[in-house]
Amino acid sequence: MAENVLQLKDASIYQGENLVLSDVSVSVEKGEFVYLIGKTGTGKSSFMKTLYGDLPLQEGEGNIVGYDLATLKENDIPFLRRKLGVVFQDFKLLNDRTVSDNLRFVLTATGWKDKAAMESKINEVLDKVAMKTKAFKYPYQLSGGEQQRVAIARALLNDPELILADEPTGNLDPQTSVEVMEVLREINKNGNTILMATHDYALLLKYPSKTLKCDENQIFEVVQKTV
Repeated sequence: MAENVLQLKDASIYQGENLVLSDVSVSVEKGEFVYLIGKTGTGKSSFMKTLYGDLPLQEGEGNIVGYDLATLKENDIPFLRRKLGVVFQDFKLLNDRTVSDNLRFVLTATGWKDKAAMESKINEVLDKVAMKTKAFKYPYQLSGGEQQRVAIARALLNDPELILADEPTGNLDPQTSVEVMEVLREINKNGNTILMATHDYALLLKYPSKTLKCDENQIFEVVQKTV
């Protein structure tokens, strides 16, 4: 029996008072690469925010990496986020410190103390995204694609059970998008589960995989041909 890292059943997702998605029943199994597609305003971001604890799950059942979303408490959220790696469209790197200091900051904030172990982890994740030689640079000295690679490395620091990538290629040109996608696919091949929100349909055609679609307040699985 495959292990689900994410399971929602009859879930309704609200942004404030507004119902964004209703009767959501989806699951993501360990090791899968899943796309989440849909036009702007169909609830992709609200769905992602619910998964990492930014929006409360008010109706239905939801379980993500062992946390019950319906009963999630404020002080559970940092621990939930440690088991998730979140990659944003706009990178969210700290411009006042180097790449390795950006990563060190996250490790310190999540309770790492051993300096040698921290250095080793920083090297390991930068190596996975082919950015080891840029560790001493500042984010503003890097291209968009390089910044997104660092953001992916940052998401890998605490060995997440699930990576949530919210439009990770949204700010990148097509060639760079393909390079970032190759990095994500390589990470997935190494056993990391990935849920990626995107509206870059070219990527879906180039790298077909399980696809969930947001449309008219629903999320459903689509067969690739109908995208």
